[in-house]
Amino acid sequence: MLLDTKLPIYYIFRRILPDIIRVMFISVFFQVLKWFLSPYLPLIPLQLSAILGSCISLLLAFAISQSYERWWEARKIWGAIVNDSRTLVLQARSFVKAEFLPPQAPDSPLSALAHRQIAWCYCLGETLRGLNPDATLARYLPAAELAYLQPHANKALGLLALHTNQLKDLYERQAINTLQQVYLDATLVRLCEAMGQAERIKNTVFPTNYRLLVHFLIYLFLGTLSLSLVETIGLWETPVLLMVASTFFLLERTARYLQDPFNDAPTDTPVTALARTVEINLRQLLQETQVPAPLAPAEFYLM
Repeated sequence: MLLDTKLPIYYIFRRILPDIIRVMFISVFFQVLKWFLSPYLPLIPLQLSAILGSCISLLLAFAISQSYERWWEARKIWGAIVNDSRTLVLQARSFVKAEFLPPQAPDSPLSALAHRQIAWCYCLGETLRGLNPDATLARYLPAAELAYLQPHANKALGLLALHTNQLKDLYERQAINTLQQVYLDATLVRLCEAMGQAERIKNTVFPTNYRLLVHFLIYLFLGTLSLSLVETIGLWETPVLLMVASTFFLLERTARYLQDPFNDAPTDTPVTALARTVEINLRQLLQETQVPAPLAPAEFYLM
């Protein structure tokens, strides 16, 4: 997630630099044509470029709006995950009978549930970003649970299965009653729904043909604008064209990078930072002394 701070120039223009270089070649090409073939160049009215620019602006506005909606939905999903993770441990701490919760015992049901939920948050975030969560899971889970997860393709789902197995065991041992089990199951259902919603965003690609169409129309607009300006302002056409091109390409790139909020990029939803928040909260609920610090931002973004 980009922070409310000054973005470095290299980050802003690095991703559009290839397009800017192509536009510069287009400008130089028409300048050379004007120099040698001025009488034969078609006269493109500036109004045509203005109409094309207005149409492309509407397309870009739609793309940015839809892309931000996807990003914001992902952020709301992870906000619900943070809340339900806290709720799950609070419910377990309140519901499970005291004799089943030995104080400060690392192998108590509450501690196992909390550490597994911490692992689930990190695991889901890394899986959505296409990373391997095995090393992270090894920091929070015992060997038996790691062995259980080994054959699972969806390890986050396997962790929820371990949650349900533990709740079933607590119910059979009469550590919780029927109503309490229903409440705990409802919290797990919400976590599973949030996982499915995040996976839907990750696996549903923004229409590629729409992106390619907008990209092509931007080049068409810049070509016609170059032809129009080269006959009216001469050599000033190049800097003017580059400024206009930078504006359109920056808007197009903004829409593109917001389309995938789990792309392991600075524009991502900060799933690692949110998972760290869950870890801090749950460890403090367990009254542990070794609690990590909040994830520090890297330069101008937070992952």
